[in-house]
Amino acid sequence: MTMEKSFNVAVVGATGAVGQQILKVLEDRNFPVRQLKPLASARSAGKTVQFQGKKYVVEEATPDAFKGVDIALFSAGGSVSKKLVPEAVKRGAVCVDNTNAFRMEPDVPLVVPEVNADKIFEHEGLIANPNCSTIQMVAALKPIKDRYGINRIIVSTYQAVSGAGYEAMEECLRQTRAVLDNEPVNPDILPVGSLPRKHQIAFNAVPQIDVFEENDFTREEMKMVNETKKIFDDQNIKVSATCVRLPVITGHSEAVYVETDEDFDVNDVRNLLREAPGIVVQDNPAEQEYPLATDAAGKLDVFVGRIRRDVENPRGLHLWVVSDNLLKGAAWNTVQIAEHLITKM
Repeated sequence: MTMEKSFNVAVVGATGAVGQQILKVLEDRNFPVRQLKPLASARSAGKTVQFQGKKYVVEEATPDAFKGVDIALFSAGGSVSKKLVPEAVKRGAVCVDNTNAFRMEPDVPLVVPEVNADKIFEHEGLIANPNCSTIQMVAALKPIKDRYGINRIIVSTYQAVSGAGYEAMEECLRQTRAVLDNEPVNPDILPVGSLPRKHQIAFNAVPQIDVFEENDFTREEMKMVNETKKIFDDQNIKVSATCVRLPVITGHSEAVYVETDEDFDVNDVRNLLREAPGIVVQDNPAEQEYPLATDAAGKLDVFVGRIRRDVENPRGLHLWVVSDNLLKGAAWNTVQIAEHLITKM
């Protein structure tokens, strides 16, 4: 994008998996950055990052680091956001936060631009980026909800290890090599770094992402439930999720089942999705054409296929939804919000 105005932009968590992607997307989109300020923890301060052919030294993220910053893009963990977002807002920055810290606060817009871009301009210095698995699902379901209404969603996710960060990606690769070489596998990261029990991810499917809540759903699953209701501004919609970690490096896949309020035509659903912003339909079973995580990796869109009516419920619709969790699921959605934001700054 090109604009006459330019902005001082801070990227918090610049050395992390999502932070690196944010820098790349800012560069690829030609975002009007006047001055870039890469920020991270004290442990990562002093490292360098590349942006537009130049090396930048990463500074420690402290309250005073936000002086003069117009836009701050946060992706350094919830505890960092809770501590520093209010400080950044106090110093005049508008923050887009990619963590779970503020998503469910009533006065904080939770935004997927293809779904509810109008909410961006209701901000009071902070806009929240939803969970990666929620983003791709609601983007795919928005045109269906608008045309036919949705009263129920049941989703099973098949999520890449990159959603848990660099260390999880390295662990998956390390374990895979160990299994192939008949060496011991010693898991120490997944499913949840803070919990004592760890499980092998290589050649496995682990039905736990984040910690369990009192209702025996995981926090990741409840994020999908609560965030979907907030983004769609519909507390009556029924949502249930099962989230599974797979030994895939990049790209979340989801089997989504929805029950519509009105009768639908499957071909019309395909056409609605083809016309929807940010959606690519890959749906030709006869030719074995459907979305794959390996094809979605590195792309900004949400890919939808396996579109079919349920065999028992005439208002039941099945979809297979795939997207790059580090891009549309995080970095691209964050930058997209910022692109909308600066149109009125």
